[in-house]
Amino acid sequence: MVNITHKNNTLRKALAEAVLSVSSQETIDAIVNNTVPKGNVFEMSKTAGLFAAKKTSDMIPDCHPLPVEYASIQFEIRNLEVYITSEIHTIYKTGVEVEAMHSASVVALTMYDMLKPIDKNIEIRNIRLIEKKGGKSDLKDSGERINASVIVCSDSIFAGKKEDKAGKAIISSLEKNSVTINDYVIIPDEISEIQNKIKFDIENGISLIMITGGTGLSKRDVTPEAVRPLLDREIPGVAEAIRSYGQLRTPYSMLSRSVAGMIGDTLVIALPGSTKGAEESMDAIFPGILHIYKILNGGKH
Repeated sequence: MVNITHKNNTLRKALAEAVLSVSSQETIDAIVNNTVPKGNVFEMSKTAGLFAAKKTSDMIPDCHPLPVEYASIQFEIRNLEVYITSEIHTIYKTGVEVEAMHSASVVALTMYDMLKPIDKNIEIRNIRLIEKKGGKSDLKDSGERINASVIVCSDSIFAGKKEDKAGKAIISSLEKNSVTINDYVIIPDEISEIQNKIKFDIENGISLIMITGGTGLSKRDVTPEAVRPLLDREIPGVAEAIRSYGQLRTPYSMLSRSVAGMIGDTLVIALPGSTKGAEESMDAIFPGILHIYKILNGGKH
C-alpha cells in the first residue's frame, strides 16, 4: 500500500455513477411497483451499496481502511435505464473515489441479481467517477512568482562540524511547490545575525523567508527571540498546524517553538532544525500557506 502517513486529514468527497439497462418497460414497472420476486430492488441494492462502501479496503488490495462518515445511494429511472449514484464523504488522509465506484457497482450487481429471473438481457455499464473533492489536489495555491530565502541557524553546521540536511529538505519542498530559491545561507545561533539576515532579505525583495534551527529549548536556541520583535503580525495558526501535525508523529513536537508571521508583505517562518522536523513541518503547511500571497494580492496570484 502507498505510504500516506505524511498526509493531512481533510474533508474528502466522491460521487460515482453506474448505469443498469433493462430490456423492457415491464422490468421497470416491476421495480417501481415492488413486484420483483426477490424483494424490493431499491432497498436491497441500496443496503448492499452501503455495505460495499464500508468494505472497499477488504476487496481492493491497495485501498486503505478509512472511516466512511457519509454515504448516500440515489436512483433515477430514464426510459429503460436506472442511473445509480453513490456519494461518499470522509475526513481522512486519502480520497474515497474507489469507495464510491465500488459502492455504485455493487448496487448495480445486486439489482442485476434480483432482476435476472424476470429479465435475461440486463446490462451494467458506464461505471465512472463523476466528481472528487478534497486533499492537496484541490488547493490551487502555487509558489510561482514567489522568491524565497532559506536560512539555516546552527552553530555546529556554521563551524563545519555537521552537514546541513534540514535546509536542503526545505529547499526541495519549496521547489516542488514552484517557489524560486534566491538565497541559501548558514549562520550561527546569534540574535543579531538572524535579524540582520532577515532585514537584508526584506530589503532585497524576498517574499518568503524560511528559517530552520534554533526553535528548541537549549540556551543557544534563540530564533523565536530574534524573529518575533521584527514581526508586524504573528500568524499563530501556522505554528499550531506544525505542532499538531508533528504531535501525531512524536510527542516531542510539543517542545518546538516554531513561529510564523508577516513583516510587511514578507512571510517569515521558523521551523525546527532537525531534518525530520523540517520535512514534516513543510508537509504540514504547504501548499496551503501559499494562499497568503493570494490574499495579499487581492485574490489574484
